[in-house]
Order: sequence, then structure tokens, then C-alpha cells
Amino acid sequence: MSTTIIAKKYVELCKANQEQTIVETLFSPDIVSVEPAAPAGASREVRGVKAVVEKGKQFTESHEIHSARIEGPWPSGDRFIVRFGYDMTHKASGRRFQMEEAALFTVQGDKIVREEFFYGTEG
Repeated sequence: MSTTIIAKKYVELCKANQEQTIVETLFSPDIVSVEPAAPAGASREVRGVKAVVEKGKQFTESHEIHSARIEGPWPSGDRFIVRFGYDMTHKASGRRFQMEEAALFTVQGDKIVREEFFYGTEG
């Protein structure tokens, strides 16, 4: 599959809330996921599907998502970008906020091998 096909499938599955299908069909078993800053008590970078799934689980368990949007993809060579927007509440603090995020994905051998997230970490 081309990067464009993988990118379009990723966005399609995100919009359908099919995260498990993304993991099973599009991610390399050795995927690397990188955040702009390390979450409390965690590493900025995690490796492998199991670690990426756990990171996502921790995020969704600690936030109530009121609405989400996804834009893109924008492919170029072996990479593509997707933009996300969230309206959410941090469950522990009760603080509601909006978050804008861009993600850069790298494709090799018909699988996503790297995801890098970009968003503001201050304020």
C-alpha cells in the first residue's frame, strides 16, 4: 500500500472510532510513539504496540472527551500529517480545555513505524 492509502485509511478509521483496527492493521509491531514532553511518571518515547496501546488507554482514562475532530491527511513521501482538535476535561482536576494537535506518521513496509505528536505543553 502507498503512504497515501495508509494515511486515508488511518483517518477513516479514526473518524469511525476504530482505534483497535488501526493498531491491528496499520501499526508495525515495533512502532515508536513520541510526545513533545514526558507525561508524569512516563517516558516521552514509547516503543511497541503494547506500550502505544497502554499510553492511549491512560490518556482516555484520565480525560473525558466532549468532542473531537480530525483533519487531513497530508501525505508526502513516506510520511503523512493529521491534525486533531479536542474539547475535553481532565478528570482529576475537573479542568475543561481545548487542545490542538498535529501528528506526523512515518510509513515503511506498508505499516506505520513512527508517530510523533506536536502540541503546546505550557499554559
